[in-house]
Amino acid sequence: MTTVQRSLAVALVISIGLATVEAQPNPAAAADKVAALIAEGNALATQKFDNAGALARFEQAYALAPDNVELLILLSRTHIDIGEHLPSGTDAEKSAQLKHYEKSLEYANKAIAGEPNGSAGYTRRAIANGRVALFRGIWESLDLVKQVKADIEKAIALDPKNATAYYILARTHAKVAERPRVVRWPLGLSWASYEEAAKHYEQAIALRPGFIMYRLDAARTYVELEEFAKARDHLKVIPGLAKEDEDDDQFRKEAADLMKKIENE
Repeated sequence: MTTVQRSLAVALVISIGLATVEAQPNPAAAADKVAALIAEGNALATQKFDNAGALARFEQAYALAPDNVELLILLSRTHIDIGEHLPSGTDAEKSAQLKHYEKSLEYANKAIAGEPNGSAGYTRRAIANGRVALFRGIWESLDLVKQVKADIEKAIALDPKNATAYYILARTHAKVAERPRVVRWPLGLSWASYEEAAKHYEQAIALRPGFIMYRLDAARTYVELEEFAKARDHLKVIPGLAKEDEDDDQFRKEAADLMKKIENE
């Protein structure tokens, strides 16, 4: 090998080595990018209520960090937020809606697999299964209803300060209690009651007193219990609460309508 050939060979080896170093992923940079995408997605979801934009950011982050449990939780939440606001008048629209609920369930299951003792994963799975049950019909989805209750009770056991979990447990009781207990008993659903719903709504409100939906649904349950003063107490608070959810304007209207309905009760 001539001197020129040796020089070329050395240069080639150096260039290959430099290219290899440049091609190596930078874990710190990737983590920073994921954190930035999560922050952007959260801002879009919670401040601008842009769920589609949030989903795009979270999916970009997921491509970089598919095992990030926080991200899996956010993806599960966002698919619910998108699905529940889709039209559902045609079979095609219903199918699109269900796909979001099923995708939410998929991410919740991945979150639980990644963090078996994390409360949020069980909360998200309960919400996703609850949406699927409502979509298909509660009384056609009894196993899902029981799974929702089991998951949400586990979520509370893992984190007694999980306001969302108390709300979902309350809502589950209230929804199932719409049928008489004598009808529910043979189906293994006699546990549900409006009394338990009210108790769990109050627990959720104690942890997150400014969330309009919690107070509105608590008021509805107190109406079912004919405890109208307690219902009015929650409804009176709602006009002064800040907007935290994209549906809060509608919830305010429903609260005002309910207050008018029961003001003389």
